[in-house]
Amino acid sequence: MLSKIKEVADRYTEVERLLSLPDAVSDIDDYKKLNKEYALLKPIAEKYGEYLGLEKELEELRQLSGDPGADRELRELAKNELREHSEKISVIEEELKVMMLPKDPNDSKNVVVEIRAGAGGEEAALFAQVLYRMYNMYASANRFTLELVHENPTELGGLKEVTFTVSGDGAYSKFKFESGVHRVQRVPDTESQGRIQTSTVTVAVLPEAEEVDVEINPNDIKFESCKSSGAGGQHINKTESAVRLFHKPSGIVVECDEERSQFKNKDKALRILRTKLLDIKEREQKEKIDERRKSQVGTGDRSERIRTYNYPQGRVTDHRLGLTLYSLDKFLNGDMDPIVTALASAETAERLKSGEAGNI
Repeated sequence: MLSKIKEVADRYTEVERLLSLPDAVSDIDDYKKLNKEYALLKPIAEKYGEYLGLEKELEELRQLSGDPGADRELRELAKNELREHSEKISVIEEELKVMMLPKDPNDSKNVVVEIRAGAGGEEAALFAQVLYRMYNMYASANRFTLELVHENPTELGGLKEVTFTVSGDGAYSKFKFESGVHRVQRVPDTESQGRIQTSTVTVAVLPEAEEVDVEINPNDIKFESCKSSGAGGQHINKTESAVRLFHKPSGIVVECDEERSQFKNKDKALRILRTKLLDIKEREQKEKIDERRKSQVGTGDRSERIRTYNYPQGRVTDHRLGLTLYSLDKFLNGDMDPIVTALASAETAERLKSGEAGNI
């Protein structure tokens, strides 16, 4: 692996040289690509430089500790430092292994998130609203921008379904572990006997597709304008600014009703349609290639029960990790990082175990 890391360091030096040339900005697209590559290679090259420095010091300490002509105290001191440097090098080697894992090309992308109430009727819809609020707060804490695309509210303030986008560098890396079935256990407000009800909500997280990822034939789309659907009051849009797109080949229907402008709603709806078509395309490719390693962490199966939120005990349990936190209120207020970070670490460990390190 060290030979591959040296190649990365050499390429970093070359990119740094290219960026320093007087005509580097003559081709803006090429300049942007080089800057992106530079940012990717820099941490690896710097860590490798630290590794080489320690290796050099380690060799000097080996010679000194084994030099019969050197002062005895100096030799003992060198032996102690030798142990410390060996430990530091082992740590850096592990860090370099992680840094050399292939990057998920979707990690830096924006995401499209769909939340749907599952089993549990109105109680499931009310919890769908809770999850939407949680993701909104988590996005805000990470300085992401959340935009509502479409919602189908209930009379009691719940959500039968809601679609939204989250924009910002690294959005997918933060939200990708949320796909699956979320189970809630709590006493509904309408329950007079104090009995706990179990309800479910499904979440789908898709990396947002770019125009170059999916080509859509305009003739394949049926476009309809309509009034916003809703529970009444402020949810009803009096003008026909809402749009519904029907993609004939796939049967996908996308609605967008959050903008006053029909043009903006149509643009958002096309973004969602493009993302869903890319998801279908990638799933088909995976089925052909697959039965390769299926990560123990599980980031894409929407039928997989991933988490339970237990209100009476004030706990949230992630079933993929077997991790339970007794801080449900904080978690639902957007403090999701303890579980998100643990899931990312588990994914990294799994990839290292499967021997993926070696390319970036």
